[in-house]
Amino acid sequence: FGIDRTGDGVPAFDFRVCTEHPERPVAMDNGLAVSVPYGLEGLNGADVVAVSSTRARHFGDPVLQALRDAHAQGSTILSVCSGVFVLAEAGLLDGRRATCHWYHAAEFARAHPTTTVDADVLFVDDGEIITSAGTAAGIDACLHLVRRELGADMATRIARRMVVPPQRDGG
Repeated sequence: FGIDRTGDGVPAFDFRVCTEHPERPVAMDNGLAVSVPYGLEGLNGADVVAVSSTRARHFGDPVLQALRDAHAQGSTILSVCSGVFVLAEAGLLDGRRATCHWYHAAEFARAHPTTTVDADVLFVDDGEIITSAGTAAGIDACLHLVRRELGADMATRIARRMVVPPQRDGG
C-alpha cells in the first residue's frame, strides 16, 4: 500500500487525481482552478477509485467507461456525497443499496429507481462499492475502508492524526 514516510507507522499512499481532460484546469465553485495531472488512464491499476461530490448529473461516456473498467479490473469504488450520481449513471449501482447526502436522496431515488437509497446512514459498504453521505461522512467511509483492508489499528492511527473519531454511528 505504500511506504511509511512519517515514522509513525501510517503508510503513505500513491494518489492520482484524474480528469477526462487533464489539459484543462478544473474550475472550482470558489473561483479557483486546479490543474489535474492525470487523464482517465490514471485509473488503470488503482486499488481504490474515489469519486468526489459533484453538481453534475450527467457524465461523458469516457468517464463512465473508465469507472466501469476500473470496477471490472477489481478496483474498490468509493463515492462521496453526490458522487453517487456518477456511479449510478455508470450502471454500477443497479440492484444495490447506496447512500448519498440527505439533501440529494429524493432526487437520486427518482433518477435511479434500480438503486435502493438509504439516507439514514453515514456510508454503505456493498463490497467493492462504498457510498457515503455528506463530505464528512466520506471520512467515515474512508476510515471504514482502511479498517476493512488494513485493520482497526491502522484506521485508529489515521483517525488520531486527523483528530477525528476512528468510528462513529450515523442516523
